[in-house]
Amino acid sequence: MGAITGKEFIDRIDQLNTDIWLQGKKVEGKKSEHPAFKGILKSKASLYDLQVDPCFANKLTFPSPESGEPIGLSYLQPKTKEDIKMRRIMIEHWARHTHGMMGRSPDYMNSTIMAFASSRNLLIGRENCFPENILALYERAKKHDLSFTHTFISPQVNRSQLLLNLSNEPISARVVNQNSKGIFIKGARLLATQGGLTDEVLVYSAGGVLDEAEAFAFSLPSDTEGLKFICRESFVSGDSAFDYPLSSRYEEMDTILVFNDVFVPWERVFFYNNPEAAHDFMLQNSFHHFATHQVIIRQIVKTEFLLGIAQTIADTINIGDYQHIQEKLSEIIIGLETMKALLEKSEADAQFDEWGTLRPSLIPLQVATNIFPKIYPRFSEIIQLMGASGMVSLPTEEDFQSDIGTALEKYMQGARINAVDRVKLFRLAWDLTMSSFGTRQTQYERYFFGDPIRLSSLLYKTYPKDEYVKEVCQFLDLKTNQLP
Repeated sequence: MGAITGKEFIDRIDQLNTDIWLQGKKVEGKKSEHPAFKGILKSKASLYDLQVDPCFANKLTFPSPESGEPIGLSYLQPKTKEDIKMRRIMIEHWARHTHGMMGRSPDYMNSTIMAFASSRNLLIGRENCFPENILALYERAKKHDLSFTHTFISPQVNRSQLLLNLSNEPISARVVNQNSKGIFIKGARLLATQGGLTDEVLVYSAGGVLDEAEAFAFSLPSDTEGLKFICRESFVSGDSAFDYPLSSRYEEMDTILVFNDVFVPWERVFFYNNPEAAHDFMLQNSFHHFATHQVIIRQIVKTEFLLGIAQTIADTINIGDYQHIQEKLSEIIIGLETMKALLEKSEADAQFDEWGTLRPSLIPLQVATNIFPKIYPRFSEIIQLMGASGMVSLPTEEDFQSDIGTALEKYMQGARINAVDRVKLFRLAWDLTMSSFGTRQTQYERYFFGDPIRLSSLLYKTYPKDEYVKEVCQFLDLKTNQLP
């Protein structure tokens, strides 16, 4: 089969008998027609359509070595720097099509599945580990162009202590039983973005798990019996692309996953009951290299879009000559060019791992993941400051179509733009920075890779500082054996 069309994607998702709950009610009927999901599913479908568009297919797919069928380029395991460049071009195309607003576009999880498969040998010979099942998932995902969500975060019952002995029933998802056919999972996991709106869900334990019953990894169809997706409140405020230009298209639902004695067949288990293997696999596989590479590309595209909005506001209300406005726009430019430089360095410094996969250098990507959570909220603030009170008094599409439309056309015009277009621009800025959708975007980017303090600590601990210390010690003739 290989690369699918948007219609094939929609049909597959609609056919899943997924157990999704929203506002206390089970979601019934076609998900592609539900007010909370139809926008994001339509936007996702448009990405799949690009894969089969003759104008883009050669930039978004590659021929399968086995069948010759076109395969999404985000599944490509890079062996050369040209391969990495091809992956970047593909990711940029999809990101620009969605203006960087879709944090879980399919290429993110495709990159994750590819990275897991390229590093599967880390699990060879280890107890309760099945690396061949990771390879089987990768091949199945390529062949059918599967879509995925994932989850690895446990419920935040008490972050000041380990989640032990707090309940007779499991809170954090864990293995509760096993038999000759597989394992059984009970409990919950948090924050599966687009949960229930993908073919499968990848469930895995991040490093540092102490309880062996919580050390597992597997992938299951989203409509597996006993698997429930509980949605947060929808941030889709309406269908109008005039009133809600972003949330009507790109609202990605976040869900809690509840496992009620969910059965996982052995052929879908990657590892279980092995905390050491779970820790080593997540620490040493190429997931962080390729997932972060994809994210930084998307965030660069998103920053370009923010800069475009900010500059268009400046042009629209004629404030571009003020130096304080130029300073604010320069902040965005500096952040954008810094992110681009770090991405380029990660690709220029790419190195082969022991299995022949060329990985982008992780350190520049780590630096970028430390920078963006700080600059994105500031960029959002800059747009708010530039828009000022114009971000508050915003009429709707229906207002312009009513008897008061003539008055609005007179009083809402900009210095260089008519009233309708000015309001469209300011509603875009509002939807990005001040609506429930926009504030979720800020929080999402702030915590995309976890706690920013932990990210800084990880960068400090892993950054190669010894050569710089050695240079200072040699200059001062210090006795290095006295240093810690």
